[in-house]
Amino acid sequence: MRVIVVGCGRVGSELAVRLTAEGHDVRVVDRDPKARRRLPAGFGGRFLSGSGYSRTVLQDAGIEHADALVAVTSGDNTNIVSARTAKETYRVPLVLARIYDPRRADIYRELGIPTIASVRWTVHQLHQMLLHRHLTPELDFGNGETLLMRSTLPGYLDGRRLSELEVDGEIRIVEVTRGGRSFLPTPSTPARPGDLVTFAVAATALGRLRGFLDKELGT
Repeated sequence: MRVIVVGCGRVGSELAVRLTAEGHDVRVVDRDPKARRRLPAGFGGRFLSGSGYSRTVLQDAGIEHADALVAVTSGDNTNIVSARTAKETYRVPLVLARIYDPRRADIYRELGIPTIASVRWTVHQLHQMLLHRHLTPELDFGNGETLLMRSTLPGYLDGRRLSELEVDGEIRIVEVTRGGRSFLPTPSTPARPGDLVTFAVAATALGRLRGFLDKELGT
């Protein structure tokens, strides 16, 4: 996966290092050339100096072929412009952004850009969202400890009780959309092909939820 990380501060650098260690193609963009020092000497990705919303810089970073862009600079304005440019101009499939002022959360939400607010959870949740991108984050609560996620159920679950996907204290189904109509499931509601399910899930349980939904593929 090719990921462009805009912002090489503590969060951006740590996320970039983690992703490159896992074999992903990572391009880091920061306005300050000295920010490169936050990356280890053996960093396997690329570092580019320049504005995170400059089309020239983003094109040099390979945004036209990027799978994801993460905007984690120290400024909300820069993050939102970078995120919007990636999403609206280059149609990057997955765009995530960090936000400092919670009053601006609605702006990102209206644009369909998931946001992360807490310093403590930022790296963990960005990393999880990148790896679990078939789960669509709708909303987060508190400091991001709980997320609202949506996913279309795989065919192998047809006929199984939806309650089998729930785990006390970790995963709870809160809504199902079937045939364009939304309803609240009961413990005995069976899964049907094409069900779009909304999960309330602990951030630390994203891997477990992915395991349920990827079981058919053996991943």
